[in-house]
Amino acid sequence: MGKLTLTAYVSLDGVHQAPGGPEEDPSGGFEQGGWSAPYRDADLGRPFIVEVFSRADAFLLGRRTYEIFAGHWPKVTDPADPVASRLNSLPKYVASTSLTRPGWEGTTVIAGELGKEVAALKERTGREVQVHGSGALARSLLALDLVDTVHLLTFPVVLGAGRRLFGEGAVPTAFRHIWGGTTGTGVTIHTYEREGRPVYGSY
Repeated sequence: MGKLTLTAYVSLDGVHQAPGGPEEDPSGGFEQGGWSAPYRDADLGRPFIVEVFSRADAFLLGRRTYEIFAGHWPKVTDPADPVASRLNSLPKYVASTSLTRPGWEGTTVIAGELGKEVAALKERTGREVQVHGSGALARSLLALDLVDTVHLLTFPVVLGAGRRLFGEGAVPTAFRHIWGGTTGTGVTIHTYEREGRPVYGSY
């Protein structure tokens, strides 16, 4: 049985919305899209991202992230590219009730009950089913206790508005920290494995 892993960009105040660009997701009147761009550097791509993508057996994406990826990565045809080579060759699943004709080769649309479909996908995957970005989908998967590992990239910026990855009503969950690092621009990268429900006490 494979693992479901989530790689997410968040601000210091937990905002996950539209890290990649102003037009990525302006829903709800969000006007700060692209907040992660000034902090990207070589450290962010190598070796961390390369290592993450090397473990993928399949990708699971929300529709908005899928369309952003599909508009870019098929154009990157270098077989030595560690990200494009994986995204273009491995199975891709997109959770959507409205997408009927995905144009990216190797794509399957998941339109049924998300919990059952993703649990079955994990069962038939050898290593990792990876979710990248896909905020609404990520929150749904976390609520269903289907995410096994979270790679959380925290950027040194406070936004004060926008949708948060772990917002009000998030399922109480305990995680175990298994790795951490910091890039040259101050982005902290931490990997956590889900351990179950929190344990409570007092001081």
